[in-house]
Amino acid sequence: MAKRSKKNQKSQAKLKDFAVVTFVEDMEQAREYETLLRVNDIPAIIKEQFDPSLAVRSVAIMVPEECLDEAHVVIESQDAYDDFYDFALDDENETESDLDGNFFEDDF
Repeated sequence: MAKRSKKNQKSQAKLKDFAVVTFVEDMEQAREYETLLRVNDIPAIIKEQFDPSLAVRSVAIMVPEECLDEAHVVIESQDAYDDFYDFALDDENETESDLDGNFFEDDF
């Protein structure tokens, strides 16, 4: 009979009431989501996972099951802001490059 360590049992018990809110590919983004959730009073933990069949490593962001819906809203809101700012910055860069180029040559 194999013995389980007490530390492993506590870890498993802690994760038992948690659900995955999202998966990300790198630890930096995982820490950003963890911070975002905690700032919004949602407990969050990070768990690295490896899928040997796909040889892919991913990072799961986990929250208590009762906070799952709220966590989805917080993350989706942040992603919407990020998309908006990416779009705005891309548009601003295109406008600046138009002004730097031959924008006024057609007027003469």
